[in-house]
Amino acid sequence: MTTPFAYEHYRSSTIGVALTEAVDDLVQEGQLDPQLAMKVMQQFDISVGEALKNKVRARATLRGHLHMYRSCDDVYTFVVSDANFRFENETVKADKVKIVACSARTQ
Repeated sequence: MTTPFAYEHYRSSTIGVALTEAVDDLVQEGQLDPQLAMKVMQQFDISVGEALKNKVRARATLRGHLHMYRSCDDVYTFVVSDANFRFENETVKADKVKIVACSARTQ
């Protein structure tokens, strides 16, 4: 059985930070083995990727001025100024937006 590839950048999300803090507290208190804590975080990475792939169906259109673009190791970074996101029922505007996108390919 192969292990799915997962990006760790979702750990900086609100739920990722909360999980990291809770797991760290349990390790500090001796209630969770450090190796098991690493497995919990790896499973979080995999689960978030799977949930985004299989459950999110929302679409948006982005318009703005591309200020910066970078590509490295299948991770793409865009900085867009005067950004307008158009969803089904609303439009959201922002002065500047940073988007980090990753290849969906499994490795």
